[in-house]
Amino acid sequence: MTQRYRYLKFLARLRRQRRKLWLSNSGDWQWLASKPMPVAGVNRLLWRESVPSLSFFVMLMLSGVISSLGLLAGSTATVIGAMIIAPLMGPIIGIAYAIAISNRRLMKRAGLTLLWGTLATVFSSTLIASLIGLQVLNEEILLRTEPNLIDLMVAIAAGAAGAFAKSRKHVADAFPGVAIAVALVPPLSVIGIGVARLEPNVFLGATLLFITNLTGIIFSGILVFLWQRYGTLKRAQEGIVLSTLLLLVLGVPLGLSLNKLLVQSNSRQRVGQIIRNELPLSQRAELQDVALRQNQGSLQIVLDFAAPPNTITAGDVRQSQAFLEDRLDQPIDLTLRVVPIQEFSLPATPESARP
Repeated sequence: MTQRYRYLKFLARLRRQRRKLWLSNSGDWQWLASKPMPVAGVNRLLWRESVPSLSFFVMLMLSGVISSLGLLAGSTATVIGAMIIAPLMGPIIGIAYAIAISNRRLMKRAGLTLLWGTLATVFSSTLIASLIGLQVLNEEILLRTEPNLIDLMVAIAAGAAGAFAKSRKHVADAFPGVAIAVALVPPLSVIGIGVARLEPNVFLGATLLFITNLTGIIFSGILVFLWQRYGTLKRAQEGIVLSTLLLLVLGVPLGLSLNKLLVQSNSRQRVGQIIRNELPLSQRAELQDVALRQNQGSLQIVLDFAAPPNTITAGDVRQSQAFLEDRLDQPIDLTLRVVPIQEFSLPATPESARP
C-alpha cells in the first residue's frame, strides 16, 4: 500500500511538472505575471536613495571630475563612464514618486539632495576646468550647449524607464543604461566649464539641457508610477500640471533649436552636393572636407582640398566664391585650405645595373 501510494504521488508530481512545462510553452510566460514591488519596498528604496550621504557626494563629485576631464579631452568613453557611476538619478526618481503619492517629506528630502548634488557637481567641474585652463571648446562640449526637442524626448523615455526599473526587481539591472541614456552629469560639467571660462552661452545652453532632462524625467516618472497604481491622479494633479506647463515652456526654445538644426542639415546637404558636383574647382582638385556655419548675414564655407603645389591660385578662390554666391543666392565667406600632394615615381632598375 505504501509503495502504491508513493507511485501515485510520483505520477501526480510528474503530471504537475508536465502541465507547468506546457503552460510555459503555450504563451503563459512568467514575465507577464510579474507585479510591481510593494509600496513599502519602493518607499524604502527611494527614501534610501534620496537621503544625502557621504557616499552620495563622493561618488557624485568623482563623477563630475571624470565627466569634466572626459569633456575637456573630447573622450566619449570617459564621459559615458562618468554617467554610470553618478547617483543623481535616484533623488530625481524620488521626486517623481513623491509627487505621485503626494509625500511632501520625501519630495523635500529628494529635492534638497538633488540641489546639493547639483551644486557639488558644478563646483567640481568649475575647479577642474580652472586648473586645466583649456582654451578651445571641442565638439563634446558644444554638443551639450544646444539642446532641442530630441533631448526632451530622450529624457521622457529615460524617466519612464527609470521609474519602471525602480518598481520592478527583475529589471533593476537596466538602471545604469538609463543613467547613460539621459546623461545628467555631462550638462552639469559643461555648466562648470562655462562658469570657469566666463562664457554665458555655454553656461545657459548647458543649463537649459539639464532643466530639460530634469523636467522630462520627473514628468514621465510620475505617469509611470501612477500607471502602476502608486498614488492617485487626484494627489498628483498639481505636480502633473506644473511639469506639463514647464514642458510647454521648454518646448518653444527646444523646438526652435530643432528647426534650426534641420535647416542647417538640409543646407549642408544641398551645399555639399553643389560643391562636389558643380563647382569647377572640385573637378581639378580632390575635395577632402566641407564645413558650413551660418554667420550674421552670410554663410561661412571652409573647403579642404588635396592638390599638387601651385594648382589652386587666388583667382580660383575668387571664381569659386562668385560661383557659390550666384548659385546659393546669398553672401559667401569662403576659405580654402589646400594640402599639397607630392608624388615620387622611379622606374624599375635593370638587373645588370643593380649592385
